[in-house]
Amino acid sequence: VDVLKATALPLLKKFGIYGESLEIKINRRGMPPKGGGEILFACPVRKVLQPIQFTDPGKIKRIRGTAYSVRVSPQMANRMVESARSILNKFLPDIYIYTDHMKGISSGKSPGFGMCLTAETINGTILSAELASNPQGQGAAVVPEELGQNCAKLLLEEVYRGGCVDSTNQSLALLLMTLGQRDVSKVLLGPLSPYTIEFLRHLRSFFQIMFKIETKTPEEEHMGGEKVLMTCVGIGFSNLSKTIR
Repeated sequence: VDVLKATALPLLKKFGIYGESLEIKINRRGMPPKGGGEILFACPVRKVLQPIQFTDPGKIKRIRGTAYSVRVSPQMANRMVESARSILNKFLPDIYIYTDHMKGISSGKSPGFGMCLTAETINGTILSAELASNPQGQGAAVVPEELGQNCAKLLLEEVYRGGCVDSTNQSLALLLMTLGQRDVSKVLLGPLSPYTIEFLRHLRSFFQIMFKIETKTPEEEHMGGEKVLMTCVGIGFSNLSKTIR
């Protein structure tokens, strides 16, 4: 949920879905296996989506994050923050990781802890990584220090992959581009995840939309892994259920 809150909402705003009512609110935090979380999602209604030209990710300027703990010692979150910072501080001074300890009625039914980190660039690109402890009774027990370090490494992996949208939100960006107005949309992505590749096949089946895919080598971009420039013309989808006053 933290990743969606930090990355998907700003992405929706780029496509013209914005307003006071766009929010994700975490009322309760649930952890697997028993869950028990509660989230409030609110989104304004829009008639059409704007096309986007989002091809310059820019340089990383700051890192933010949330370390959360549910039905375990609040100290767990602090330990995760310390270990994540030990890696990230080598690259950037502007790092702030919040701790979020849920207790009582606002915690779910299972104990656990986890961490979400986001890197923000000067051009408004947000890359994220997330890691949570293994569910109770499943797999090996995870030490908070180890989880914090691994999450920091996952974030660095995302930064290396680069692009204007991180690997979790690639499919969302491509879907919104497809549903946009009959105009050209462009977005620069890192290497496509297997999920995104399958998703592109679905877009072709449902909307008959084919993306133009151009690869950019690391030498051209001077950074990270191979990038992919995705271009398409939207189908001009319009929300007919919105009343016109």
